[in-house]
Amino acid sequence: MPTPSLAALPIRRLTLRDLTACADLSENRGWPREEHKWGFLLTAGKGYGIDDPDGGLVSACAVTEYGPHDRPDLAAIGMVLVADRHARQGIGRRLMRHIVSAMGTTPLTLHATPYGRPLYEELGFKVTGRAEMLLGRFLPGAPTPRIATRPATAEDLPAILRLDEEVFGADRTHIITRLPAFADQLRVAEEDGRIIGYTAAWPNMDTHVVGPLIARDTETAKALITSLAAHTDRPLRTDIDVRHEELLAWAKERGLASVAFNAVMTYGIGELPGDWSRRFAPLTVAAG
Repeated sequence: MPTPSLAALPIRRLTLRDLTACADLSENRGWPREEHKWGFLLTAGKGYGIDDPDGGLVSACAVTEYGPHDRPDLAAIGMVLVADRHARQGIGRRLMRHIVSAMGTTPLTLHATPYGRPLYEELGFKVTGRAEMLLGRFLPGAPTPRIATRPATAEDLPAILRLDEEVFGADRTHIITRLPAFADQLRVAEEDGRIIGYTAAWPNMDTHVVGPLIARDTETAKALITSLAAHTDRPLRTDIDVRHEELLAWAKERGLASVAFNAVMTYGIGELPGDWSRRFAPLTVAAG
């Protein structure tokens, strides 16, 4: 039987059964396998992909929706991958066009590498910000942040959800309620019995990714990162909005080095909703 052309291969929804194939595709493109993150994205969001007739996936991506189930306020696109032997044949463009069409009038966002940015611009996405990826072993130092932090409890969840929706600008209940199982740490910052910030550290290969990072101000963000670092022996990785210059400078003084910059892009909306001044880092750039 002749092999069908790539343009004729159907785009389908992925499920958790496709986890290994997604991780294989990541590895094929020189990315870490990131099975823990893929599992989260495939269960909390929607995966889309194209099957390779020879086995595995030609292409894949993940879409995470926020807000009402039947009418999302925002959707984040991430993990857009095309197998190396099928690269530069229009597959990524076709998959992205399919997603944009499927999402209808829902505003979209994504973090674009310099390599992927031209494609997204061609499709109508606009650059609205930048995030800087940091990686390294955290080095404690004076002065120590004085904001009180502690492990989150089940009783904290309603307050965390209220704060998160206020800052993020859309309901993320289906994401935040998964954090206790997904992350190794979930911590809150507290003042006078009121939660003023929260963060998580979740395992990704040999690192702990810091995110989400929601905080009243920079000092609170510093305290939360410091508290996470005190309870792990892994290097930390995070993606910080470049407008938070003070936090970036502090993190670099504490041993985290700049690795890369990604463009924050949007489609169908001028800028992201919510309060960027209290939104320091995403859960993951793949999910916004």
